[in-house]
Amino acid sequence: MRPVVCLAMRRRPSPTVLCTLLAAVAIAGCGKTEAGSVAGGGPLRRLTPVEAQGAISVTTRNTTRVGGADTTVDAASVARVVYPGLTAGSRPQAVVVVNRRDWAAALSASSLTGAPLGAPILYADGEQLPEVSRAALEAMRPTGAAALGGATVIRIGTDAPLPAPYSRHVLEVPAGAPAEMAAEIASVLARAQGARPQQAIVLDVDAPEALQMPAAGLAGESAAPILLTEGGGLPAATGAALRTLRHPSVYVMNPTLMSAGALGALARLGRVTQIPGPGHGEEQGAAQNAIAVARFTDGFFGWGVKEPGHGLVFANAGRPLDAPAAALLSATGEYAPMLLLQAPGRIPPGLNAYLGDIQPAYSSSPEFRPVKGVYNHGWLIGDERAISLVTQAELDSLLEISSRKQSSAEEASALTPE
Repeated sequence: MRPVVCLAMRRRPSPTVLCTLLAAVAIAGCGKTEAGSVAGGGPLRRLTPVEAQGAISVTTRNTTRVGGADTTVDAASVARVVYPGLTAGSRPQAVVVVNRRDWAAALSASSLTGAPLGAPILYADGEQLPEVSRAALEAMRPTGAAALGGATVIRIGTDAPLPAPYSRHVLEVPAGAPAEMAAEIASVLARAQGARPQQAIVLDVDAPEALQMPAAGLAGESAAPILLTEGGGLPAATGAALRTLRHPSVYVMNPTLMSAGALGALARLGRVTQIPGPGHGEEQGAAQNAIAVARFTDGFFGWGVKEPGHGLVFANAGRPLDAPAAALLSATGEYAPMLLLQAPGRIPPGLNAYLGDIQPAYSSSPEFRPVKGVYNHGWLIGDERAISLVTQAELDSLLEISSRKQSSAEEASALTPE
């Protein structure tokens, strides 16, 4: 049996997390050891893999690692964390099965994780359904989305065979050009919502995938469709989708990578707001871009994460498909924006500074005790090849509520009787 790393949890886990964690413990058994694991204080060299009934591998005070060796496992793990399928309320209406070989389709499908559908994403590999995806689908037992004709599976860009009875209630989005598929997914989203979305996220399909990754979580949180420009212009399918939405708010990601012609065409179809792009320097581009998206807000749209008290998703920029896989964590629970690391063993300086800015703090004053504070929590996606164990420990420290010196105003307030 594989080992489970048993680390103290300062915060009470949610019921969903608790049940999956207990399931993982039941399978693997705390205190068991084998080569390469924790034994007599030795180094931890390997993480617990995803098992049939468990998705969580390593938990620290402020972080929870979900997933495994590849993005297909990561998607199944996130789905099982949110939907363990143990009660009526822990089963999804429908599950998205999307071809992992089609990046644009997977990214656009992220919007289906948002309300009211809340569909988890599983990956097909071309025309095959990996066993981990099949097992997750069968364990979650989707109930059927009434707004989508009772569909239990939304199959996008693949004909991968599905286990019975789910093969009888399938909504198909056939393979096609990226913009056409994105527009078709937007129409499925509108059907599920029962109304036209008021916002849309637009990005250029030719932009680096690492710069597109934060759009997945933003689409999940806002339940706004992702639409695409390509080839320096506005595809007909994208224009038609925006006209259907009747002058929506259009949020353009990485506008400096989009042509002037495409931006002008978008401005004629909606109220365009540009989300700031990456910072200077190739190394920190993806990390800085994700931070900019996490900070961004426009009225009720966007994360606006500029203070403590939030969930955060951490992923490796070299594993783009982890973004759609983790979008469900942005659309439920702690509603966590995605932040990116460039390498498994290093936190980019900009990300380190950002986490310092939003780190919770307390003081000795009764009004500012730790139990009265707010808390950050991090979801880490993938195994140690995506984010190392040392980096997880460093992130845990950056998320931990810490003591700080009181200001003179706070000291005076604490001494003044009410």
